[in-house]
Amino acid sequence: MSIEVSVRVQKDDFVLEAAFSAPSSGVTAVFGRSGCGKSTLLRTLAGLEAAQPGSHIVVNGEPWLQEGNSIPTHRRQVAYVFQEPTLFTHMNVRRNLEYGLKRNGREGAVRFDEIVSLLGVEGFLARRPGTLSGGERQRVAIARALLSAPQLLLMDEPLAALDMHSKRDILPFLDRLCAESRIPVLYVSHSPEEVVRLAEHLVVMEQGRVLEEGPLQQVMGRIDSPLARADDAFSVLTCAIAEPAGPCGLSVLRTAAGESMYVPRLKDIHGNIRLKVDARDVSICLERPVGSSILNVLAAEIVSLSEADAKGQILVQLRLPVSGENLLARISEYSAQQLSLLPRRKIFAQIKAIALLT
Repeated sequence: MSIEVSVRVQKDDFVLEAAFSAPSSGVTAVFGRSGCGKSTLLRTLAGLEAAQPGSHIVVNGEPWLQEGNSIPTHRRQVAYVFQEPTLFTHMNVRRNLEYGLKRNGREGAVRFDEIVSLLGVEGFLARRPGTLSGGERQRVAIARALLSAPQLLLMDEPLAALDMHSKRDILPFLDRLCAESRIPVLYVSHSPEEVVRLAEHLVVMEQGRVLEEGPLQQVMGRIDSPLARADDAFSVLTCAIAEPAGPCGLSVLRTAAGESMYVPRLKDIHGNIRLKVDARDVSICLERPVGSSILNVLAAEIVSLSEADAKGQILVQLRLPVSGENLLARISEYSAQQLSLLPRRKIFAQIKAIALLT
């Protein structure tokens, strides 16, 4: 089962012409610059924008829009979380959440206590929205959306209106939501950091069209991806935590190929962890280095090399063994020539810095 979308919408001079397929569970991020059509796409999925003939939307086998027949918004079982929380200010938090249950229409279909705990709002059920911080209000809005038992949760830049402190406050709860939710989530953002932290699948948009889609790590790690054009191009790796309390204040991670990686000591984190690796922090060696202060060195194979930019820099797409994950390295064209770098060549990638996506 999946979400199948092919829609065309015209609003004045702007045309949205988007087609993609997304998994029926987990988080699909819709990424792109402001004005590229992300919000219009979500509104079309919700039935708030009319699509032109020939468009279709199928969610888990159920046609919401097909051959001119459109299911109205109230029957699509979709929940929508906006940038600004749309809560009833005259009601306390509990009554706001109970409104979501009332929209559900199916007694017992969703457990109130489970959702309240998932979003961490149990401590202020008796308070009114006006007394909450921005992050707390958004958590309530998300909890109310989930209590309506949707088939699809749409989140339109839910962190955009929050300050940095409020974003840090809500992100751990979004992590839990994305990890534990059993419904598909379409998460709109123009923040790469939010995307790589929360999503498994990625849809990249530009000027009303889908440029690329696929599993997050595949799209992020290709030199022809729109995300690789920027000076701050990066890739995402997933590792298992092997030794939380490793040597000298470090934690030891393990790649799928069994290689060790070292990061600052982790606390209260278990299972797998995502790492953000900036391309400019990856260098290439033909042999495994000896006597280096750089701890993280991974065996890899070159997939492809980009053309040099105006600064004489190129991107090298590397592939890790076993997992097949992509890793980007930004090096000088001169270095690539001196090392005779070519596709399919086996090399070693030195990683100078790693950001934990936690």
